[in-house]
Amino acid sequence: MSKPSDQPSLRWDNNAIVTLDQRALPHERRLLRLDTVDDVITAITTLAVRGAPSIGLAGALGVALSAYAHCPPGITGDGQEAVRADAQRLAAARPTAVNLAWAVDRALAKLADGPDAVLAEATAMIDEDRAVNRQMVVHAVQAVLDRCPQESLRLLTHCNTGRLATAAVGTALGTILALADAGRVTEVLVDETRPLLQGARLTAWELAEAGVPHRVCVDSAAAAAMSQGLVDCVLVGADRITARGDVANKIGTYALAIAAAHHGIPFIVVAPESSWDRSLADGRDVVIEERAADEVTSYGGIRTTPPGTRAYNPAFDVTPASLITVIVSEYGVHHASEVSA
Repeated sequence: MSKPSDQPSLRWDNNAIVTLDQRALPHERRLLRLDTVDDVITAITTLAVRGAPSIGLAGALGVALSAYAHCPPGITGDGQEAVRADAQRLAAARPTAVNLAWAVDRALAKLADGPDAVLAEATAMIDEDRAVNRQMVVHAVQAVLDRCPQESLRLLTHCNTGRLATAAVGTALGTILALADAGRVTEVLVDETRPLLQGARLTAWELAEAGVPHRVCVDSAAAAAMSQGLVDCVLVGADRITARGDVANKIGTYALAIAAAHHGIPFIVVAPESSWDRSLADGRDVVIEERAADEVTSYGGIRTTPPGTRAYNPAFDVTPASLITVIVSEYGVHHASEVSA
């Protein structure tokens, strides 16, 4: 019987994409069926589908939806321009994660061969992502153990980087689960990840599903936890990595890296090669998505701030390479000094 982390987070089913609606977790395991490109874009922008690898795969499958709609097999006519327009809309749904544009472009490159070829490419990417994550986790586990030789580890992670954020297995959370399987984890501190609580809702759900001891950590308490010796290593994912090795990730990652550096705690980024954007020299070139104010000024549909209050709500921040111990991909361990050289 396969582990929950090996189960695919999204699939193609009779001309539609089927995935878990992450907005409903942890209280409801609700399947979401996406029949159109507009459905896919809405799912991505509202975070029903989220996580850099996962939104990339959804975008690629969205190109297949468009190809079947505008260029159906056996029907003459040229709907390729309409598919290209849909692809542009898909790629723009969230601007920071490079995986989305990368995956959409890769699927679109098969358009001349017909919609079946587009779908084959998109579904192949799902299988590839699972394999990539398994290989990446092997490297990341070794990277952790090389720096933290103690028998049992106290780990801290931010946002959600498990199977919900990927095709399966996960990146940073996949590494934590593998370490737990090896009997090397005492406890995981899970940053709640304000304002949408991807840690408290999703990572805690995946850890509970796997039976791994964990506690939700108030975001602003992470540095205090480090000062009290509750953290041996920090593991996070990435949405975009620049040529220099600067990492764009969920807002709050930069603060964690600063605190980890101050306390001499390894700070390890686990992300696939598809998250690298070497066209960007450094983090100053990363476009940071700013989301709606009501994510901050309201909670659960109830307003928590005075009327008219504005909000600073960036979805991501950039951690400079100098604060990162190593970046791990499916190709192995990348040291900051080597990346930026």
